[in-house]
Amino acid sequence: MKKFFAIALSCLLVVGMFAGCGNSAAEETTVAAVETTAAAETTAAAAETTAATEAAEAAEVSTIEDGVLIMATNAAFPPYEMIADDGSIEGIDAEVAGAIAEKLGLELQIDDMDFDAALLAVQQGKADIVMAGVSVTEDRLMVMNFSDSYATGIQSVIVKEGSGVTMDNLGEMMIGTQRGTTGYIYASGDYGEDHVTAYDNGASAVQALMNGQVDCVIIDNAPAQEFVAANPGLTLLDGAWVEEEYAIGLNKDNAGLLEAVNQALSELIADGTVQSIVDKYITAE
Repeated sequence: MKKFFAIALSCLLVVGMFAGCGNSAAEETTVAAVETTAAAETTAAAAETTAATEAAEAAEVSTIEDGVLIMATNAAFPPYEMIADDGSIEGIDAEVAGAIAEKLGLELQIDDMDFDAALLAVQQGKADIVMAGVSVTEDRLMVMNFSDSYATGIQSVIVKEGSGVTMDNLGEMMIGTQRGTTGYIYASGDYGEDHVTAYDNGASAVQALMNGQVDCVIIDNAPAQEFVAANPGLTLLDGAWVEEEYAIGLNKDNAGLLEAVNQALSELIADGTVQSIVDKYITAE
């Protein structure tokens, strides 16, 4: 009888052990399931937060026409903007704007007009951005926002070969510039408006120099080199007259677009896209 009781007790103990093990495994399985569910919920919540953030950011980016980024320019400023053989507008600014538009999921539309009109188009809400080798000045900052800089501009002086015009005697000369540009603003401020004649575009100013109507032309270095190469008898004075930064002009009331453009521009500069576009049009000397 004692032997039977001992065997029975042993069986009970074994069963109890298995029962205890079974409960522990079940508990572990339950905990794992809860943890998996929690992790899934956390991931889903994070995804929803990210999607919500992206949607909110997208909602802040508004343009005049849905799905379109309208760029105002003056396509007589090679190599930044110029008319191609097929009638389209090409150049550094056109390609940088196209890359920005692609980043923002927008279609780029380029409107060609006089330089002054291009600046006003943004201020009056007729264009989303203006890119035409635009430099940042205190006066312009009062009426529009500007992106971060994407290129450095150098103001150069075009003269006829053997003319005797120097950097030191510019104030004694008649200077041709493009209307509304920093070349005009700085020259008229330094030497007086009586010594400066403004033209609708750089080509007209250079033609006036060729015709003897002005003694020199002050214009950005990149187009200046283009004009000198295309017109025998012209040359550039050594050195930079003024150095400045080019940026994208935007309407003061569209802070969301400014932020988006700066973000896109930052990425395009970081990955080398902007530099590759500049190198395409301006080869190293």
